[in-house]
Amino acid sequence: MPTTVAQEPELKLPASATQDGLAAEPRVTHPLTAVQERKVADYLDGQFLEVTRNYKKRSDPSSTLVTLQAYLEATHHILSVISQIPPVDPSAPLRTMLLLRLTGEVLQSVPGYNPDTETLPLLLAWLEDLDQAWLAVIRTQAWDPDKCVGIDVELAPGACTTPMSQTERTRLRSLLIAGTDGIEEWLEGLDTRREGSVEETLQRLGLEQSFNELFAGTLAEMGSLGGSEVNDPKGMIGTC
Repeated sequence: MPTTVAQEPELKLPASATQDGLAAEPRVTHPLTAVQERKVADYLDGQFLEVTRNYKKRSDPSSTLVTLQAYLEATHHILSVISQIPPVDPSAPLRTMLLLRLTGEVLQSVPGYNPDTETLPLLLAWLEDLDQAWLAVIRTQAWDPDKCVGIDVELAPGACTTPMSQTERTRLRSLLIAGTDGIEEWLEGLDTRREGSVEETLQRLGLEQSFNELFAGTLAEMGSLGGSEVNDPKGMIGTC
């Protein structure tokens, strides 16, 4: 029975994102309509399913995700679509939920591939974009898919946004810390015969500091979970 491939939803970027960050004021952003939200959710469910299916058979030549590079490319597309969901209720919680799902799946899946020095820069770039995506969520910013950074936006009259809950922050912190530990252990599988250790190999590649600082931006932005500042959105004007 043939499967129906969901069409990629169209998500419009706030106008300020097209002006190289030189806009005088943040522009107004609006939530997705119920129809748009359903299309986005259906499309991403299909993308997640496709990635999971091909990841599970990654050792089979018929898989589209035989290599880590292919996996990173496929999941980066998902990251981009999720991040462009507007940071306005009722859309904002959907973005957080889907990004938590993607974060968990990717950090669990990367160690399923054999590490190699050629792909490590691509992995670091992917993880840096994920870090920036979470900063945008925490700051209730919109997403610029070209620059892979959050941008400040203004709420339409009567609109509001819901910051990440304490439970979501706790889950995110747990995912990032466990994921970092998993990647650190995974790197032990690198071929280090030339240098003699993983640290020396990463130093030669100029990647050691970047791996030591994975998700530094997000973890620093969240700060102490007990602090009063953790639910204070910084990028949204007119937050309720």
